[in-house]
Amino acid sequence: MDKLKNNKLFVNFLDNTYCISKDGIKDASENVPDYRICIILAKYILLCPRQLDPDWVSFKDFKREAHFANVNFFSSEAEQVIVRRFSGKKNKLLKACIKADGFKSKVDLPYDLSIQFNVLPRISLLLLFNDNDEEFSAQCIVLFQKHSEFYLDPESLAIAGSMLSKKILEAA
Repeated sequence: MDKLKNNKLFVNFLDNTYCISKDGIKDASENVPDYRICIILAKYILLCPRQLDPDWVSFKDFKREAHFANVNFFSSEAEQVIVRRFSGKKNKLLKACIKADGFKSKVDLPYDLSIQFNVLPRISLLLLFNDNDEEFSAQCIVLFQKHSEFYLDPESLAIAGSMLSKKILEAA
């Protein structure tokens, strides 16, 4: 969860802790993180609503998602990256997800893998993966909790999904 201490807010994003204060956003080493991380954290604390809706939805189902380019970016940089790298390698994907701090989801869905990631303290992503077989090619779907659209704008959500995919690839 978010922690406030000495007028500094500590927020966990993809299992890295960042400090947000009047001096800006810093990582654990006191360095300014990548600008994408700064944007996501700034949006997260500025838009942070009190309502929570734990239902899962796809990126294209967000009401605020208005740009076709965001859907294409999310699909190619978050979902298709996983399909290209892990088609025929379900067990390697599972190991990489666990190494990237994912955990098996309690949601019962008909997929080969259902892995949940706590991306921010109040935002989780659910990675669903079906491996290829004789009839179908591999498929990856990344779902967000419905309330995520009230915490981050569509661009930040798409970037968070792509950063998660990158983290999984690095863990492999």
